[in-house]
Amino acid sequence: MTLSTMLGLAPASAQDNYEIQVYGGETVPPGTTMVELHSNFTAKGSKTKVGGLEPTHHAEHETIEITQGITDWFETGFYIFTTIQPEGGWEWVGDHIRPRVAIPASWHWPVGLSLSQEFGYQRRKFSADTWTWEIRPIIDKKIGRWYLSFNPTLDRSFHGESVHRGVEFSPNAKVSLDFTRHIAGGLEYCGAYGPLTGFDPLADQGQQFFPTIDLDLGAAVGVQLRCRDRSHAVD
Repeated sequence: MTLSTMLGLAPASAQDNYEIQVYGGETVPPGTTMVELHSNFTAKGSKTKVGGLEPTHHAEHETIEITQGITDWFETGFYIFTTIQPEGGWEWVGDHIRPRVAIPASWHWPVGLSLSQEFGYQRRKFSADTWTWEIRPIIDKKIGRWYLSFNPTLDRSFHGESVHRGVEFSPNAKVSLDFTRHIAGGLEYCGAYGPLTGFDPLADQGQQFFPTIDLDLGAAVGVQLRCRDRSHAVD
């Protein structure tokens, strides 16, 4: 079993920030199970209910991600979203399933290429959209000590307040540099531009940057430290 722990500090976050990640093109090897813990703390958020949603101020989001490698080109991930509310205790938020196909490394393509689809449910008290779907093309490349990844993600709500918006564009990207064999540092970008039929005004789009440090501790353990740079976010 592979265990990866992801820790994050977020000065403010949207209600759905239970798993913030830019994906790489490689899938989990066949017969291997990877378990990841995504932890996000909201240091500054809403202190009262907004639109029927629970307050986010000082909420701790804990997400368990279990990914099973099935073949050298196919894996399936399963998410368990939970939240720890300052006054409400620990609650289950929802579950998602995420099948993914990839071009096998044995094909020796010049870039890594895979396609992830994620579908699932979140409770209405924690998300304005309860049933959602995401399709995430993934393109990545390792160039010497540099690593680049681009995820031109598409999102769709099937039940909730965003159904009328149709398919929305939410690109993600990452660039990192290997400082040593076990330590890499970089920057991740997460955007939310709005519907494909017409992007939202710039002031209404989401633009977020996350400085990151990736630590390879050996023994099948990895740690990713991520901190949101609020000064580069557009609200």
